[in-house]
Amino acid sequence: MRKLFFGIALSITSLTACAQENKAAKGTVTEMSVAQDKFSEIRPAELPDAVTKAIDTYYPTAIINKAFVNNSQQFRLDIVLKEGNRGTIYADKDGDWIER
Repeated sequence: MRKLFFGIALSITSLTACAQENKAAKGTVTEMSVAQDKFSEIRPAELPDAVTKAIDTYYPTAIINKAFVNNSQQFRLDIVLKEGNRGTIYADKDGDWIER
């Protein structure tokens, strides 16, 4: 009986977690898909100023682990936040976020 109750409680909890809304990040997201060009790795110091300013503004605790660029001047950034969260974000050369 205890296992049945635990299973039901776990199912209900997982369903409510799926129903929650995703909160949008601050700033604008450009409605543009990432080009299918292959990305090549670059040093984070090689990023355009607009991209580094956007990261400093919207992700002030972020550390850029790796940076990549493609032929369309779109950047893939692997970042780690102070809290330990990791993620990949995409930006164009003007520092606008690209939704993938």
